[in-house]
Amino acid sequence: MPNTATPSLAGCPSATIDGLFNDFGRTGKMPPELGRWLNDVQAQTIEPYQAFDNVYNVGICWVSAWLIKTSDGPVLIDTLYGAYTDQLIENIKKLGVNPADLKMVLLTHGHFDHVGGVAKLKALTNAKFVMTEEGWSEAQADAKASQSKAGAWTMPAAADVLVKDGDVLTVGDAKFYAYATPGHTWGTTSYAVDVKDGDKTYRAITIGGLGLNAIDGPQQVEAYINSIDRFKAMVSDARNPVAVHLTMHPFSTGLTEAKELLKTRKPGEPHPLVDPAGLNKQLDALRARAVERLAVENAQANKQTP
Repeated sequence: MPNTATPSLAGCPSATIDGLFNDFGRTGKMPPELGRWLNDVQAQTIEPYQAFDNVYNVGICWVSAWLIKTSDGPVLIDTLYGAYTDQLIENIKKLGVNPADLKMVLLTHGHFDHVGGVAKLKALTNAKFVMTEEGWSEAQADAKASQSKAGAWTMPAAADVLVKDGDVLTVGDAKFYAYATPGHTWGTTSYAVDVKDGDKTYRAITIGGLGLNAIDGPQQVEAYINSIDRFKAMVSDARNPVAVHLTMHPFSTGLTEAKELLKTRKPGEPHPLVDPAGLNKQLDALRARAVERLAVENAQANKQTP
């Protein structure tokens, strides 16, 4: 059914959505069309789909959640929020997976759209919830600040597993590599895992945050740039190069359109989500934008210095 409330966003067109979010970031004012669309449950609904042999997208149009199947049970990355966590739960069930059987939930950072559903999901499963200590603290602070607003949410008292940079988490036949990648928030964490496509295996990464919408000064932008440089080094790594970006926001990579190619892909054709060149191009654009933002932040800091 078409999205009559926001017709230009029907079908989740990546370029249009990305442009509206860029306007939001530049002006600080939510475009009315974007605001309506973000809160339109029907417009946000997408069917879960298989991205790789062991990886499924169980999220919504504007925010991803990734389910990775292992020999010892499924692992989830991020929980969505509000009514969309209910959709995530239903999407998991559509794959024949009982949410109660989740083994681990990896959390990227403390913003509501990624961890607002932790409390609801935690009540359904004995999975271990994983985050950095700083990320969990940020999530608790954001949850506390939400209590006087619409869409208030809560966070449990503590993570089950606190990870640090370089930690490796093993679930069955899968290893999940945790990297502290501050920038989007100070506590942002990114996760890498090997994904399978027939007899081929690729290193994939979920970058924990891409935006510059929660910056508290030039030092954070510098940390963001350092994290971008680290991702670029991962893409060019000689031993285990990152070739896949399991993005947390589909519009940021054109995932909405790329996933459609999976439906018509013929045996032997390249996988549309294996795109290290595209990831490098995205990282270059993000870095350039951050360098511009750093100049702005430095100028503002200099004005405040007596």
